Amino acid sequence: MISYEKLWATMKQRGISQYSLINTHHISAGQLSRLRKNSYISTHTVDTLCAILDCNVEDIMTFTKETPLAKEDQ
Repeated sequence: MISYEKLWATMKQRGISQYSLINTHHISAGQLSRLRKNSYISTHTVDTLCAILDCNVEDIMTFTKETPLAKEDQ
C-alpha cells in the first residue's frame, strides 16, 4: 500500500499549502483528494510534486507491504 502521509509533513516544512498547490501550481483538487485517500496518482503527479517541493520521492510517499489474511481469519 502506498501512503502519502509524508507529503503533508513535507508541505508544511516547505511552507506550501493545498491552496497554493491548486492555485499557483495547478494541481487539481481531485488529485489532492486522491492523495488524502492514499489512492492512485500518476508518476507525472509524483514528479510534479517533487519538483514543487524540491524533494525526493521518499519525502512524499512510503510503501508498506500488505500481508494476506490468515486462512482462519477468512
